[in-house]
This record gives sequence, C-alpha cells and structure tokens, in this order.
Amino acid sequence: MRVRSITPIRVPDDELARRRTRYDQLAPDGVEVHLDNLADGPTTPWQLDTDEDVATSNDLVLAMALDTEVEAYDLVLPDCVLDPAVRRVEVEPVPIVGILQLASTHLALLGRAFSAVTRNRAIADELADRVHAYGVADRFLGVDVLDLDFAAIQDESRWHTALAPARLAATERGASAVINGCSAVDVQPDDAGAPAVDPTAMALRLLGATADVWGRA
Repeated sequence: MRVRSITPIRVPDDELARRRTRYDQLAPDGVEVHLDNLADGPTTPWQLDTDEDVATSNDLVLAMALDTEVEAYDLVLPDCVLDPAVRRVEVEPVPIVGILQLASTHLALLGRAFSAVTRNRAIADELADRVHAYGVADRFLGVDVLDLDFAAIQDESRWHTALAPARLAATERGASAVINGCSAVDVQPDDAGAPAVDPTAMALRLLGATADVWGRA
C-alpha cells in the first residue's frame, strides 16, 4: 500500500525529516508512506493557532491531495489529526482517509469511550467537529486543551508533562482512551490515567491490516 501524506502546515527541513523518520518507524509491513511538505505560498500557515489557519490548511491540503498521481499512490493520509481534505469532495482521484477518522471510529466500534487532547483551542474545536461529523459523538467525552506553543511538538518532555493531568481528568469523566491530538508527537506509556493513543500509529496499523487487499504489499 503506497500512502501519500501531506503536512498541514509548512515545516522547516529538519522537522520534515523528523516526521519522515517517524513514519518510517511507524509504518507496518506492507505500508509505505511518503510525506510531502505543504506547498509554500502567501497564505500558507506555519502553525495552526487560529480558526483561519485551520481553514486555510484544509484548503491547501485538499488542493495538493487532489493533485496526487493515481499511478503513484493508493491513498492519501494527511499528516494531521484534524483530517484536512477528508470528505471535502465527493470524488477524488485517490482515496483520502484521515488519521482521526480511522482512530476515532475504531475506538467507537470497539465500544470505547474516548476523549482527546490538543495543544490549543482552535485545534480542539476543529477536532470535536470532525468527531461529530464521523458519527461517533456518543462515545466522545470532549477535548482537554494543553495550552502549549508550537515548539512543544518537538519537546516530548513538555508535552507529556502537560498530558498527564489531562489523562487523569479524562479517566474521571469515564474515558478509556485519550487521543493525542497531534500527528507528530510520540506517546510515552505510563500510569497517569487513561492510556494515550497515538492516532498516527493506530491509523497506520489499521491500514497495514488491509494492505494485502491492495495487491501491492
């Protein structure tokens, strides 16, 4: 299965390399992921801090996704837990599936109540909207905002220090899993409450389970 991923923001070369390495490490047998940087332009966001950033990211990722070569890839999996471009059009040259779409619906189908964490409010609001659009809101217990800046994405210590109390709060609400609301942050297992789910890792494992269907594993 040949997967094209697209960053939701324009990232520096070192961050693009880090994310590519992460995909190489997470991709199961039979799945190959190629990550492209979001095209640079006058409106291209470098962070998702506002509703306008999120909306612009959606439009730009969609434009790149629709320009995907049919012969080169089997599907597009945007590099973002907000699933930019997913279900934005009725017909696309290559299927577009979402990290959050796969993770949230999988948890819901297993009967798991889940919550999520994000680094800011704009991302939290969009994530909640996406979960409701996927029809699994009955299993969704809301989003805890970590109030972190963009630099925390590359600082696992800061991220997980903020994540621990949010996991405890989610446990108290009845959540059995917490979706870590950033596609580029590694999840560290510990005993701080409901387990944090790495949505990127889960999405790739689910794709790997069906890789043989594509006949290109």
